[in-house]
Amino acid sequence: MAQAFVNSKIQPGKVVVLIKPTCPYCRRAQELLSQLPFKQGLLEFVDITAHDDTNEIQDYLQQLTGARMVPRVFIGKECIGGCSDLVNMHEKGELLTRLKQIGALQLL
Repeated sequence: MAQAFVNSKIQPGKVVVLIKPTCPYCRRAQELLSQLPFKQGLLEFVDITAHDDTNEIQDYLQQLTGARMVPRVFIGKECIGGCSDLVNMHEKGELLTRLKQIGALQLL
């Protein structure tokens, strides 16, 4: 069930961040991404603690991405890692490039 839930969220052309609301790294990732001009519906924050199978979700994230911790940031079907990976990509200018490539941003 956890695997089906996670897989249903991860989609091409969309950015999905699996989070826990109490996690400071999750909040930082949310703040950074929320400042960008995403098209409607192409940025989603998924609170894994809202589900009874939080541990199973994290176990599946371990299988899928090599890490259980959140946030887990997916650009399309690819996991780019966690908060520090996201911040590093943004500082290098790679994040906006990737988001434009998948068509997730509104053109200003």
